[in-house]
Amino acid sequence: MAITTQHYLILSAILFTIGVIGVLIKRNPIVIFMCIELMLNAVNLSFVALGRHYGQINGQMYVIFALAVAAAEVSVGLGIIVAIFRSRETIDINEVNLMKF
Repeated sequence: MAITTQHYLILSAILFTIGVIGVLIKRNPIVIFMCIELMLNAVNLSFVALGRHYGQINGQMYVIFALAVAAAEVSVGLGIIVAIFRSRETIDINEVNLMKF
């Protein structure tokens, strides 16, 4: 029994769903960033699987760009979390409201 493109796409959909549920349920910003990364990696898996299915290199090129964007997103996001923690002494999503004066 060979692993087909459909198997990869089903796995990608499951991983993406787990990431969406994590973003909606969790309140810790670091866990939310991890769930966003899980969603990005699920999309990367589907890009590579479909690129392999159609015999093109475009899927892998998109993955490299997506990984670069994900690395930049994590570095900026963690910087924002550290800045919020230094000013508010908490990183709980419910307690942090930057719109208050």
